[in-house]
Amino acid sequence: MTMANPLVKKPGISVEIPGFATLNIKALCTDYTGTLALEGSLIEGVKPRFRILAEMLDIFVVTSDTRGTARIELSTVLPLRGLEDGARATETQEFVTIIKPKGSKAHDLQKKLYLTEIIRQRQIALKNVVVLGNGRNDVKWLRKVHERGGLAIAVDVGEGCSVEAMNSAHIFISGICNALDLLLDTDRLKGTLRTE
Repeated sequence: MTMANPLVKKPGISVEIPGFATLNIKALCTDYTGTLALEGSLIEGVKPRFRILAEMLDIFVVTSDTRGTARIELSTVLPLRGLEDGARATETQEFVTIIKPKGSKAHDLQKKLYLTEIIRQRQIALKNVVVLGNGRNDVKWLRKVHERGGLAIAVDVGEGCSVEAMNSAHIFISGICNALDLLLDTDRLKGTLRTE
């Protein structure tokens, strides 16, 4: 498998959505459990889509890892190194970064703070981020990206999606492959979000 150098500036994804916004996405931040995975296993179809998206965007997986499978499952997609040992995002050479919040019940706050650290270290704005999630612990970062002009997507893969997550997103969609396809075929975003 050929992989692009993660230190090279990636092209991003740009799309003009009439009556909504012009999006210039540079990073994808996503939850794992219930968003990329069902019952702990990565959903079929995620791997090829992630590999394509990794050529265009920085990808960060931020998870409470309820079933303890995220690292093993994601290592089959792309090389990865997590930040849970205190490494900085700028020090990682891989495409996917995982954090498993430790020592706190405030996983929602930790995800929001991690998002802030990503944009600081990558020197991008929240309006350049797309965030995916399904749980109540995704509400804060969905809301933050929504409010700052990025793209917030609530996803259900069969484990459910909290009403709070849906209300904090621009889009609610069934199926992670459908969510990732919104980025790979931006006409789908236009069709959903345009008002003109």
